Amino acid sequence: MVGIVIVAHTPVASAMLGFAEHTYGASPERVRAVDIPPYEDIKASFDRVMKAAYDVNTGNGVLILTDVMGATPANVASKLEALGPLSGLSAPVVVLAGLNLPMLMRCITHRGENLEDLAQKALAGGQNGILRLGAKVAEQ
Repeated sequence: MVGIVIVAHTPVASAMLGFAEHTYGASPERVRAVDIPPYEDIKASFDRVMKAAYDVNTGNGVLILTDVMGATPANVASKLEALGPLSGLSAPVVVLAGLNLPMLMRCITHRGENLEDLAQKALAGGQNGILRLGAKVAEQ
């Protein structure tokens, strides 16, 4: 089973995990949330993300979902991915930015798949979950 770590600005990560707990009636196995508060030391943030990755790792990989590309949570997560084998996880790490609830639900539902397939399903779930409701979209 692929481990999942949600890394986002405070309180987004915890809120996303709370949504999953509400949906499934319990906290999903091998899923952790790491909220990154403003002005936290980058090393402290990195250490907390690393600990969460170790906590969820079963050797099948760790998928990190983060909110905004280029922001501190994504930068910290990318640093872990860039370490590769030096991280000591003995498992690959993939980071996806643009976290939304459909992406998270897809991840939890399909996390028995391999890491690359799960990452692709997560991306598709996130993109397919963005819809305009109500008014018709004008053709161009």
